[in-house]
Amino acid sequence: MTYSSESESAYLLLLQLASPALPVGGFSYSEGLESAVEQGWVKDESTAKLWLIDQLHLIQARSEMPLMHEAILAWREFDQDRLNALTAWSVQTRETFEVKLQTQQMGRSLLIWLKNQCVLDHEKIEFCHDLSPTWPIVFALCVSREDISLKDGLTTFAFSWAENMVQAAMKSVPLGQKSGQSILKALTQEIPSAVQQALATPGHSRQSFAPNLAILSSLHETQYSRLFRS
Repeated sequence: MTYSSESESAYLLLLQLASPALPVGGFSYSEGLESAVEQGWVKDESTAKLWLIDQLHLIQARSEMPLMHEAILAWREFDQDRLNALTAWSVQTRETFEVKLQTQQMGRSLLIWLKNQCVLDHEKIEFCHDLSPTWPIVFALCVSREDISLKDGLTTFAFSWAENMVQAAMKSVPLGQKSGQSILKALTQEIPSAVQQALATPGHSRQSFAPNLAILSSLHETQYSRLFRS
């Protein structure tokens, strides 16, 4: 198989964005998983796998990825009103301080990384900076190039999330490398259907509703012993 220089550049960008080495601090968040371990809801490989698969379908596929899908289209058209509305929704649907902190901190860090790559329109990057950007909105900007398909952009976003969450499970449960790879395999098998669900979700059906996770996040804010920021 051969690649043009443009498609090769897009492919390498997606690999960078999916890498756990991306300098955005994703490794420092567990998104409620550490609290679920503390409460005894997640205690081994099996329960960690089920927890993360549920989180993929109930949160990522219904909220984060549909939001990102709309944001990619808005970035391509540079629809500033739409981007402002999507950013506001992204912030307003964060139910706890920890969750809001995560999406804003990771968004800012990704934007700094993106500025250093010099691969996108300067005007869009500056506008994104003025948005008070969140993680899915900035990630959408990163993959808004016309040579990156919507499916590939969302798949990269989902795999990046899966990599970080598996690492969080290995540290907090704790689990070994074999268990971690087993969970990652299960998640990668579920990602295509989650992406399809997100692509088929219209804006008026996008939702952020996970009350148990919000409760766990609130409990984590005062948890005595913890490794993660969420």
